[in-house]
Amino acid sequence: MKRQALVGRVVGTLAIVGMSILLSGAAPGPVWRDLDPENTLVIETSKGRIVVEMTPALAPLAVARVKRLAREGVYDGLLFHRVIEGFVDQTGNPNNHDGGTSRYPNLPAEFTARLGPDAALSVILRRNDAIEGFLGATPVEGGSDDETRHAADHRVRVWGAYCDGVAGMGRQADVDTANSEIFFMRAPARRLDHDYAVWGRVVEGLDVVRAIQIGEPPTNPDRMIQVRVASDLPADQRRLAQAENTQSAAFLAKAARLKAKRGASFTLCDVPIASRSP
Repeated sequence: MKRQALVGRVVGTLAIVGMSILLSGAAPGPVWRDLDPENTLVIETSKGRIVVEMTPALAPLAVARVKRLAREGVYDGLLFHRVIEGFVDQTGNPNNHDGGTSRYPNLPAEFTARLGPDAALSVILRRNDAIEGFLGATPVEGGSDDETRHAADHRVRVWGAYCDGVAGMGRQADVDTANSEIFFMRAPARRLDHDYAVWGRVVEGLDVVRAIQIGEPPTNPDRMIQVRVASDLPADQRRLAQAENTQSAAFLAKAARLKAKRGASFTLCDVPIASRSP
């Protein structure tokens, strides 16, 4: 009885679902996890290394396109042609200007996804109208539990949340015009949610993202020197850090502490994802 009361108190006060899972006896995952080399992008820039964990469950076509262009060397040498302090680093256009595209067709919009029960979704906050959590390192928001219960397929509807470090697909005015342009968030900008496809998040090198020379265009722009899918690199060149496991007891406890500290103003963008050398 005392144990049930404790669970109810944690859920009610903190609204952190992961804590209730932990206390109910579910086996927590390890604190750290290895990145999947096939879904990890390694970007060597003129300011240092950026490592992105890609999230095909959110935007499979965007992830496939980024990997294809990386493997063809299209991204090598391209400039960060539009960089706005406190907002984004834009790159990926073969002509180094807004509007440039690859030789491949534009992609349809991938602003939302539906996740089955086997998805590695870690929910850290439940509200009456939504949930907030993580798919790996990528922050997501989604429909409420009630919406999921009433959905014909009982799948969770989610969309990427534009917190710092999130990687998005650029596009033109039409929503179905994502092609090769990519951008990285220097700071949160949730107004982009539902409007640009999220394909991953920076897990190493956020300091590099924030150090890229600003300007529209920059006077002395930085560039992506080499962009590779990690699985294509020789093992001794990968040097992939481990990412914090967002399904671990330690991570859920950290989220709970931050929620308790910030109270009603808390959002998932307040929860950083740590990394460490393996």
